[in-house]
Amino acid sequence: MFSLKEIASVTLTLFAIIDILGSVPIIIQIRQREGGVNAEKATLVAAALMVSFLFVGQSILSLFGVDFQSFALAGAIIIFLIGMEMILGIELFRHDPAAGTGSIVPLAFPLIVGAGTMTTLLSLRAAYQLPNVLAGVLVNLIFVYLVIKSSAWIERKLGKAGEDILRRVFGVILLAIAIKLFKTNF
Repeated sequence: MFSLKEIASVTLTLFAIIDILGSVPIIIQIRQREGGVNAEKATLVAAALMVSFLFVGQSILSLFGVDFQSFALAGAIIIFLIGMEMILGIELFRHDPAAGTGSIVPLAFPLIVGAGTMTTLLSLRAAYQLPNVLAGVLVNLIFVYLVIKSSAWIERKLGKAGEDILRRVFGVILLAIAIKLFKTNF
């Protein structure tokens, strides 16, 4: 039932799609804006979204008459706008620090569990045994938790200049990912 080869394949695929290391500048930005990020909350919400979508994602999309391409394009627009925020240093998405929602939006959704992750989960479910997909999801969530939890340490090591450079570089990478999603699904 469990296959290390399948688990490794699922883990690496999701790791590339989630790109939690690329989200470090956004995590730092959320932490600064809201006075902290709740790693446990973000990870648990991401886990609930991933597992739920793994089981009922196709049904939900079908219920609303949404195909994979439309869903991926919507995710690409969100990723594009977040990339623009990072590069230009502007705020397109208004955040209320008192609400404390940064751990959920935009961190758990759409950064960790965005359109790319969701469509990838559906593809992985079709290609691999369910227990192996779930194991790959778990491995990724552990890594996500560790990165979010250590964001203050990462920020101290980077410094303000390093953080600004990293934010802009990963902003460009997010724009490139968004454009790739547009090209692939348009």
